[in-house]
Amino acid sequence: MFWYDGQLQPEGSSLSLSPTDPALLYGATLFTTLRVYESLDHHQTQWSDHIDRLKSSLQALGWVEPDWDRVRQGAQSIDSAVRRITLFSDGREMVTGRELPPDLADRQQQGIIAWVAPSERRSLPQHKTGNYLLPWQCLQRAATHGAQEAILLDAQNHWLETATGNLWGYAQGQWWTPPLQDGILPGIARQQIIRRLNSQGTAVQELPWDGKTIAQFEAIAYSNCVVEFVPIRQVIWGDRSHFYPLSTSIGRPNFS
Repeated sequence: MFWYDGQLQPEGSSLSLSPTDPALLYGATLFTTLRVYESLDHHQTQWSDHIDRLKSSLQALGWVEPDWDRVRQGAQSIDSAVRRITLFSDGREMVTGRELPPDLADRQQQGIIAWVAPSERRSLPQHKTGNYLLPWQCLQRAATHGAQEAILLDAQNHWLETATGNLWGYAQGQWWTPPLQDGILPGIARQQIIRRLNSQGTAVQELPWDGKTIAQFEAIAYSNCVVEFVPIRQVIWGDRSHFYPLSTSIGRPNFS
């Protein structure tokens, strides 16, 4: 089932869009994907943060705000661990659901392989728009290299983010993450991790990830609201590979 424009659609339903709908022609939608812990109001779900980010993007783009009560009703109507809220430029809303990746626990413990994509910028990187062709295409290419994630670069070959999340590096007893001003998504999980590390007295270095910075990392990882925090055990960059030990001595941010 899915929720669309104020109505819960029964299983097996399809969605009809006009051939001139900007969502179809240009990917003119905004979305956020949240993992629900017990309820929308559970502190780990971060419902308010997701809604605030959508509101900020709607205002920046000058789009029509949806009926927020209907958005919440739709999110509550879907019985899935992961729910995606999609907003159309004219105020329509859609909510779909899916389950957690079946191998998530293995990824969190054993890490993944990431492939560094050629330097191309995501469209409107500070907003989570429906035009996600570049990250999707990078993930397809990463799979041909045996990787589960792609790392996106800017024109200076600075590492920015992964196709689905924010990057983290560990060095000198602290965590590092690329700064928002480099043109990355202000991830909800990223924001949550920074808050928790700061509350524990651990500073987070928000600096551009150039070659010198990357070379010092003892470990790297990526985060998003669905997978939480996943180590990257190997990075493939051109014809080179770098391996990162999954050391238990490195304190990983927790989501509890």
